[in-house]
Amino acid sequence: MQKQPNVRELKKKAVEIRKDILTMLQRAGSGHTGGSLSLVEIFVALYFYKARHNPKNPAWQERDKIILSKGHGCPALYAVLAAVGYFPREELWTLRKLGSRLQGHPQLGLPGVEISSGSLGQGLSVANGMALANKMDGIKSKVYCIMGDGETNEGQVWEAAMTAAHYKLDNVCGIIDFNKMQIDGLCCEVKGLEPFAKKWQGFGWNTKEVDGHNFEQLTCALDEADKVRGKPQVIIAHTIKGKGISFIENQVKWHGIAPKKEELTKALKELDDQLKVL
Repeated sequence: MQKQPNVRELKKKAVEIRKDILTMLQRAGSGHTGGSLSLVEIFVALYFYKARHNPKNPAWQERDKIILSKGHGCPALYAVLAAVGYFPREELWTLRKLGSRLQGHPQLGLPGVEISSGSLGQGLSVANGMALANKMDGIKSKVYCIMGDGETNEGQVWEAAMTAAHYKLDNVCGIIDFNKMQIDGLCCEVKGLEPFAKKWQGFGWNTKEVDGHNFEQLTCALDEADKVRGKPQVIIAHTIKGKGISFIENQVKWHGIAPKKEELTKALKELDDQLKVL
């Protein structure tokens, strides 16, 4: 029987994760704030609800693999990995420091990280390879690939999309962080993506659009993806860049800057107020 998500607890986790993301970015003095905050519910839904994983045995052969193709959003990944026990939370404060395992893009060697990523457009190709290997080895697990919307400007993404459909990789689930902004501005102005869902459908993917900050919709879409046979699945998660912080939301400038100390104080106050009403 499919377990039911505890939406209230997931919402509380998301707030705590945002607090850690902002704190680690402020201490680092650099990093990608907006695109990390837009990822939070996606990661919380995966690691605290859907994905099969074992922090005590990161190399467990039967695990679901989670790939962050948009590697610059790694503060969200690091915060969640620490929260579920892959490494001590205190290590978060070493983000981007010399000698730290937590650099500006994920790298192999940190428990829970499946690939070194951040050269955009490559994650889905790697996910395909892992999924095909699982099928050949008879391993019934899922490979989740989290991509940015701006990242889908890359031609390799669409080559990989064709490949996944051709090989009927129904153990691949792509998740698009569709916050509609990239480093150079609005996605629609840099290189229009629409009709985005129809493109994925045309490439042979089972396609679902959801509010990427709504746990009911996210968890339902992840559950539905498990029932699809014979084709890969993509969840287009409509998100808000900088989600959760009033003065960061939908601001392109926050793509690649970290909050200052006074901004962190203001942001943490907003998040504490959010916790009080949950």
